[in-house]
Amino acid sequence: MDLFDIRKDYHQGHLKPEDLNTSPLFHIKEWIHDAEKAQCMEHTSVVLSTASLSGAPSSRVVLLKKIDDEGLYIFTNYNSRKGQQLEVNNKAALLFFWPELERQINIEGKVEKCSEALSEEYFNQRPLESRVSAAVSAQSSPVTSREEMEKNWKRAKERADKGGITRPVYWGGYLLKPHRVEFWQGGANRFHDRVLFTLEKDEWHKERLMP
Repeated sequence: MDLFDIRKDYHQGHLKPEDLNTSPLFHIKEWIHDAEKAQCMEHTSVVLSTASLSGAPSSRVVLLKKIDDEGLYIFTNYNSRKGQQLEVNNKAALLFFWPELERQINIEGKVEKCSEALSEEYFNQRPLESRVSAAVSAQSSPVTSREEMEKNWKRAKERADKGGITRPVYWGGYLLKPHRVEFWQGGANRFHDRVLFTLEKDEWHKERLMP
């Protein structure tokens, strides 16, 4: 297989700066809704990139669970690798990619923990089995075997069936407040459309970028 020979041209349309004329958060919601209508697989999945104190980056796919005028929310284990990195370096990026629509959104900003109340609300909305998994997993830590994980999960599930389960203190939400948002629409001959929003003194400024 020669990777040089693998390519796909884009042809679904163009993106003009005047198409995006309000807050970028509004248009992020629009594009997520478009992805849902197009039945994109896991249309709320997003790549979260964080970095250590020294600047070494790491990325993983997570699910967006809320978006409002403040920013974008994800939920995870605070002791995970991403949580540890956000503790020492609160700068992060989110990347949506919907190949079916030939679209991306690249979002950069600062991250903070969301309210305890919101973490409780979302945790209690999750299926019981997912809550058990969140409680029993020391995420990103080494484990001897799959069998060990499954035994711990089954014991925790039995306890939850009898007495319920509470949100662990090490599990909750993060809010990313964006200051840079780029909308990307694939174009023919690699001549893509890119529109960049940057936040300056509480005002969003917009410009077209070269592909």
